[in-house]
Amino acid sequence: MNYLDQDICERIELAIGRLNEIDSEELKFADCEYKEGLKEYFDQVSEFILYVYDVYNIINTSNELPLEYLKRINKELYKDIMPNNYRESFANPDYATVKLGKKYGSLLSFLYAETRSIIAYIYEEKLLNFIATVELFLEVYSMFTDTEAPNEKYIKEAIYYHMYDYADVFVAERTYETISPDNTFAADIIMKSDLSDLRYLYAYGEYIGDNEIKTATYLNGLDEARVKAMAKTYVEGFIKGFETMRIDLSPKKTVNIRYSIGQERMVRYAIEMFREYGLLPIVCRYAVSRINRKLTTRVGYTATPANKQYDYDHRMDEAIFFDKGFVERKLEVIKETYTKNKELALEYAGPAVIEVFGENPFKPSICENALKLSEKQQALSVEYSSKSAEISNTFIPRDKYSFTIIAYPIPEIGDNFEEIYDEIVKVNTLDNELYRNIQQSIIDELDKAEYVQVLGKENNKTDIKVMLHKLGAPDQETNFENCLADVNIPVGEVFTSPVLTGTEGILNVSQVYLNELKYTDLVLTFKDGKIVDYSCKNFENETENKSFIKENLMFNHDTLPVGEFAIGTNTTAYVMAHKYDIIYKLPILIVEKMGPHFAVGDTCYSYSEDSKLYNPDGKEIIAKENECSVLRKSEDLEEKKKAYFNCHTDITIPYEEIEAIYSVHSDGEKVAIIRDGRFCLEGTEELNKPFEDIG
Repeated sequence: MNYLDQDICERIELAIGRLNEIDSEELKFADCEYKEGLKEYFDQVSEFILYVYDVYNIINTSNELPLEYLKRINKELYKDIMPNNYRESFANPDYATVKLGKKYGSLLSFLYAETRSIIAYIYEEKLLNFIATVELFLEVYSMFTDTEAPNEKYIKEAIYYHMYDYADVFVAERTYETISPDNTFAADIIMKSDLSDLRYLYAYGEYIGDNEIKTATYLNGLDEARVKAMAKTYVEGFIKGFETMRIDLSPKKTVNIRYSIGQERMVRYAIEMFREYGLLPIVCRYAVSRINRKLTTRVGYTATPANKQYDYDHRMDEAIFFDKGFVERKLEVIKETYTKNKELALEYAGPAVIEVFGENPFKPSICENALKLSEKQQALSVEYSSKSAEISNTFIPRDKYSFTIIAYPIPEIGDNFEEIYDEIVKVNTLDNELYRNIQQSIIDELDKAEYVQVLGKENNKTDIKVMLHKLGAPDQETNFENCLADVNIPVGEVFTSPVLTGTEGILNVSQVYLNELKYTDLVLTFKDGKIVDYSCKNFENETENKSFIKENLMFNHDTLPVGEFAIGTNTTAYVMAHKYDIIYKLPILIVEKMGPHFAVGDTCYSYSEDSKLYNPDGKEIIAKENECSVLRKSEDLEEKKKAYFNCHTDITIPYEEIEAIYSVHSDGEKVAIIRDGRFCLEGTEELNKPFEDIG
């Protein structure tokens, strides 16, 4: 045992001893309305910590625990935040406020949510992270053992300095583990476990529900050749990305594998295939501490969330500690970590992502006492995103790595799970050559256009003009990328980065799921390519609707530009979605191929605009930037900051809501690409055949 380990063990021993005393202690300050609730809170959270530590001792002394016993442990770890119990949980900011008062409710609810991250630390044996988090809880508890109840500002200060002081642990570790293969915790589970024995699922410490169990069971039932074929599609998509973008793969040594628990059988084969290309797996959990998290996103391996409302209520908990000093500290640590590991950063080949879909649609409820970023913090958040992306791009240039994304359903999608899974495998392996030729027909026409006009049908109010770049040499240049099944699986779209000036109108979608959140009757209004107004009908209060869009779609920016316009061509996927009535359960990865879509935020080529890119026909794609991204070249630092928004969200209009899409030439001639939801351009007839199954 080295000195650091001994120090940590001594700190843990002291902390556990102190936690065991809390239950028998009375709060000394004078009686108040919330004294009983505060006592209950500290008793419950200390009991939770002690249970997690007991679990640590159990899982480290036996590798042969019965499946049912592992299930009971998992249920106990997550029971407090499960939907049936969440209403009366201190993890719920509204309930915490009722029991603890306005003064302490939101703060102590955050403290409990942050404390729950120790589940992951214990399973991964990150004991420094564990004791640091427990000591924060004990520090706050000590404030309530005096004869006077503490001022809430002292609680905030304790949380702030914990986050500030431990940035060199939590932030540095997170930055390092996203570029290094050293953390083999998850990779060992994948490669060394008996995957036919479902006890392996409980080795992660994540919530394990029916989705994880049934997915693993289903994959275990497939023959080896089929699972290998699925892995091959995923791996080759990643490799093709390097070929398509003409990036040299040879200096790369690592690939970041992101997946959902339950998919290990396919991931195991993928890891073996990546190793054949000389790429070692980086497999890290999504960030569990709020110091590293952004809203509700989970970047890394994960499981189905135990309760999405819980995640949503705590999406902006950093409001307690997020100020300029903290941001500067965090950026400093990120830069230092990259600098110390610049060779690892350069060897990073990019993320290979397996998304899942099929969860029951989540429409969040308003939690009145959830912490929220102030306007000043929102602006600072935008600034932080920009600066952190700039640091990352310095050490891992965007034009030097690639990615791939593929998606599969989870059992929650319904009784037809296995049939849908089979259909998705087919969708993911459609004929590239067929689509290449069809999509080239569309591109050939669009390259004649000055702008594209998109019109909605019936109740859809979409009426938008999309300006295109002028081609200097039409025989050698093109505006649209012919997107096949490489980085972005499945096949099926042509896309461009529009000219902002003159791009204007209304984009409307009746229902859409973006970043796992549902938007009802979403309306975005554009002027010169930027959002000037926005609304939806999620809530009765218009202010809440606007806040919902600004926080979760615009990521606290005051406006965003149109970064992409595309026409999806995967009618096979569209018809499949209608057949099983799952169109609103599909991920944007597939939905974007099922109709025209617009992305708000950066272009698809952000940070790599100067790299040459060609379509299969040999023409160079020249529409890779706009009036915002070109500001990266400005010598004015304030202007340069406006180049990127560090977000990109696709919004698709389904075919049935489309009246027409026209290619409009400079002389006014209009050529229809789609009319009444069907492709009508010569050379695209094959795309309408799947519609025959709808009738």
